[in-house]
Amino acid sequence: MSDIARLRRQIIQEMEAMRHGFNGFAVGSARHEFIHARMQRIYDHQEHLAKYIGENAAATTVCELYISTVEKSQDKISGP
Repeated sequence: MSDIARLRRQIIQEMEAMRHGFNGFAVGSARHEFIHARMQRIYDHQEHLAKYIGENAAATTVCELYISTVEKSQDKISGP
């Protein structure tokens, strides 16, 4: 697996964990800390990804992964 593919996979895993944090039972500061930690890891992975494909492409990739991972699953939960 290439470094780029590995980083993309790690970003998706962090986003899925963050998505579960949105819908989980944790409340208040515990939930905030959990989601903040995932966002920081995503940012770190984005910085590493930028070394391979550039900052703009890395930012675009993270946005696209967010849409496909988090927003689409939220649409399924909330319905039409």
